[in-house]
Amino acid sequence: MKTKLLSILLFLTVIFTMNSCSSDSSESKNDSDSAKTSKEVEVYNYSTSELEAMNLINDYRVSIGLNSLKKINHISFKSEEHDHYMIVNKVVNHDDFVARSQNIIEVLHAKKVGENIAYNYNSPQSALTAWLNSPAHKENIEGDFTHFGLAIKEDPTTGRKYYTNIFAKI
Repeated sequence: MKTKLLSILLFLTVIFTMNSCSSDSSESKNDSDSAKTSKEVEVYNYSTSELEAMNLINDYRVSIGLNSLKKINHISFKSEEHDHYMIVNKVVNHDDFVARSQNIIEVLHAKKVGENIAYNYNSPQSALTAWLNSPAHKENIEGDFTHFGLAIKEDPTTGRKYYTNIFAKI
């Protein structure tokens, strides 16, 4: 049983390492994306788990001498949109990251944007631990960012959780 669990954890770590994404791209997005969310989303209702995850990330950053990140509701909304996309499409990926980052660059005047995703972790601490064990995800967490947003959504069919954490330097 222990060997099987370790094999599953290793497999998930490899999958998440391969799916890491960070970009300071300035590619333009199409007009339909602009129309969808061309102004800042000011209200976002955070769950206890989302606030816990954000606090854990900031606690880690401060513990290694970095600035804590300020949450921005608009970025959490973009994270939530991606969680819903992954749930509906039964995928774990960074599809449309360029569109999300371009929206954040245009709406919030961000200089750069990075993204971490995770899937099927039962707690914010377990997701953070996995991210910190992945060099590319850890690089985003320790990156030269000033703000962030995060969403954790549960697939109503499977009960599995999807995490999207977007970082921005503003």
